[in-house]
Amino acid sequence: MSCILHIETSTDICSVAVSQDGANIFFESTGSGSTRGGGNAQQLGVLVDQALSFTDNHAIPFDAVAVSSGPGSYTGLRIGVSMAKGVCYGRNLKLISLPTLQIMTVPVLLCHADELPEDALLCPMIDARRMEVYTALYDRALKPVMDVQPMVIDCKSFEDTLAQHPVYFFGNGSNKCKDVISHPNAHFIDGITPLAKWMSPLAEKKHANEEFEDVAYFEPFYLKEFVALKSKKLL
Repeated sequence: MSCILHIETSTDICSVAVSQDGANIFFESTGSGSTRGGGNAQQLGVLVDQALSFTDNHAIPFDAVAVSSGPGSYTGLRIGVSMAKGVCYGRNLKLISLPTLQIMTVPVLLCHADELPEDALLCPMIDARRMEVYTALYDRALKPVMDVQPMVIDCKSFEDTLAQHPVYFFGNGSNKCKDVISHPNAHFIDGITPLAKWMSPLAEKKHANEEFEDVAYFEPFYLKEFVALKSKKLL
């Protein structure tokens, strides 16, 4: 028996879910209106309060909090992890971290499994501005084929991989690739977003294996160093 609170704030959508024994029993989401995730601070607190009230009203005790660990919006990730730590401290819960790009593969494996050949590779992409994306490659068992990395997309991107495997691209970063990557082995799946409701299969596995983070020292996986810019209004 397990009950896990899930928090996802890596993009412009802020979402919270609660799963019990692997089944989602609560889910709410809202868009921040900013690709930098800046609106998540106000909205996340409301969603988490709703989730906590839901479980308290049903007398369901939490066992852990799972949080999307990145890459993604620097501000969004920081807010999500801070909230997850706060709930863990306040309720004496374990902390589970889940790679954002792996979370994005869950709806593909659940909803598009019949479309995927055995040798298909999954390529989640998060928009990192201009022609850059945060991406990785996984096989159908979620074994990493290419590590998470920033990549500037051009017509030669994934050229060697596409010559050997069908590759399924998805996520908001894949939109900029459709007109650039034209190989016959390149396939695109629309509408895939990292959401809290997709986190439960990965979180349940980590909970069963007791793969927990140190609540005091855990930090998001930003991938690239954050650089603060001065407002043009002050220049």
